[in-house]
Amino acid sequence: MSDRSNIRDVAARAGVSVKTVSRVLNHHQYVGAATRLKVEEAMNALQFTPSVAARILAGTKSGQVALIYDNHSPYYMNRIQYGCWERCRAGGLRLLSQPVDVTDPDVGRAVRDLVRETHVDGVILSSPVTDCQPVLDALEAMDVPFVRISPGRNHALTSSVFMDDALAADDMTSHLINLGHRRIGFIKGHSNHAGSADRLAGYARALGRAGIAVDPDYVREGEFNFDSGVAAAIALLDLAVAPTAIFASNDDMAAGVLSVAHDRRIDVPGALSVAGFDDTTVARMVWPKLTTIHQPMWELAEAATALLVEDGPTQHVRLPHRLVERESTARPAPIKDLA
Repeated sequence: MSDRSNIRDVAARAGVSVKTVSRVLNHHQYVGAATRLKVEEAMNALQFTPSVAARILAGTKSGQVALIYDNHSPYYMNRIQYGCWERCRAGGLRLLSQPVDVTDPDVGRAVRDLVRETHVDGVILSSPVTDCQPVLDALEAMDVPFVRISPGRNHALTSSVFMDDALAADDMTSHLINLGHRRIGFIKGHSNHAGSADRLAGYARALGRAGIAVDPDYVREGEFNFDSGVAAAIALLDLAVAPTAIFASNDDMAAGVLSVAHDRRIDVPGALSVAGFDDTTVARMVWPKLTTIHQPMWELAEAATALLVEDGPTQHVRLPHRLVERESTARPAPIKDLA
């Protein structure tokens, strides 16, 4: 049998439905002799041999779903994977977790091959794969059910689960403003994550509402990893007039800011407040512990998996965030103390 031949090929050649081929494969008694013969002739012509994979494609559920992701934060992905796994475990399903590179020109083919080889019943896409057009095109062409976590565009395409990143960033920036900070640095997330632009928009919105202009020098690029947080912190703290607070778009980058502050013996939060985003394990591992936005990562993943498993009508589920205040933020020091 050609490794590309499957039950759909058999159905097309025999001129019958996939369900009819399934009945023949499973020796169903309610299949006419003439129909059975057509199906068997098609299988012989295609050198098709019934197998476990063939039976899966015939309509039997494989009991497997796939989580496909491309994310540089191990702490974030740990929570996403665990949320998916918990819901799969409750439903007696197996979770396959597969990283991909959304910048790879062949990413669509890679996902297509994964689905063909594993015969998963459905797919969960985590950001930024959730907005990767080659992946979306591949899954749509294969008619594979999938649910997206935190999509940034084309929301009507599939069911999705998300959090309001712009509102969350607005809340954190407002918190820093309410503490008395006016010079607030911001470290953006990776450009291929839709949430990065939303968080920047929330930061800018909160500043504007307080009558504070966005200073381009206070906005730095990041990639959601520790090293990019270090690089951004160095650039911000080297400014002639440095910020009194730095808000990083995730906890990994905020940890990088803390590292630079410690190296320079800058007191946190006495001379510099630092805030993160996500509330991953790292937020409680660093010192001082991070003030951050709690993103319900586990709940997002669990809800996305539930939508996939339940296979109901298209739904868009928004989950709430929470600002978690810890020891890394405080009122700015009086000007005389900064000399």
